[in-house]
Amino acid sequence: MSLDGFTAGPDQDADDPLGVGGGLLHEWIFLTRSGMKMIGETGGSRGRDNELVEAGFDGIGATIMGRNMFGPIRGPWDQSDWRGWWGDNPPFHHPVFVMTHHSRESFSMDGGTTFHFVTDGPEEALARATEAAGDADIRLGGGASAIQQFLERGLVDHMHVAVVPVMLGGGERLFENGVGAPGYQCSMEVGDAEVTHFFLDRQAGRLTPFGG
Repeated sequence: MSLDGFTAGPDQDADDPLGVGGGLLHEWIFLTRSGMKMIGETGGSRGRDNELVEAGFDGIGATIMGRNMFGPIRGPWDQSDWRGWWGDNPPFHHPVFVMTHHSRESFSMDGGTTFHFVTDGPEEALARATEAAGDADIRLGGGASAIQQFLERGLVDHMHVAVVPVMLGGGERLFENGVGAPGYQCSMEVGDAEVTHFFLDRQAGRLTPFGG
C-alpha cells in the first residue's frame, strides 16, 4: 500500500495491471530471495522481508481473489481466453477462487493451479476455498474491493499490509467508503527495504479501531 492509502494506481489496464505507478508497491518483493525465485532468478535478500514473502505462501491450501486481480477483462467473459497475468505456471500451485458476477468454467494450469469462478459472493467463495484447503490456510489475495468485502463481513483473521514509501495520488484505496478494521489489533515493524509492515489480527469480543 502507498503512503496515501492506495493498493493499485489509476488507469489499470493490460499494460499497467496495477495501474500507473502501481508496480512501485511491489518492487521490494523482488529484492528478496523468494521474490527472485518467483520470476526464475537467483539471489536476493534473506532478511525479514524475505521471511514475510515466504510466509505469504507457506501452508496455504487455497487462494481467493477478486476479478480485477485476475485480469483486465470486464463484463461477460464471452470468448475471452484470458488465463491470468502469471503465464502457464502461476505461483499458487493450489485452487484459486475468483469472485466475479459472470460465470466461467474452471480450468487448470501447469504446476497444480486450478482457477474456479464464483458468482455468489464472499461467503460462497470462502466456503468453497475452505473445502478445497482442508486443514491448510486460505489466502485472500486482493484486490482492494475483494478485501473490503471480507473485512465488512468480519471474515479476515489476519492481515499483512506492506506500506511502501511512495505516493500514487489515485487508484484503489484499501480503507475507504467506511471500510476500516474495527475489532483488529494492529502491530508493525520496519523491514529491510524501507517498507513498513503492519499486521492486523482479529480480536474476539473487541472493537479496536485501525491503529489501536
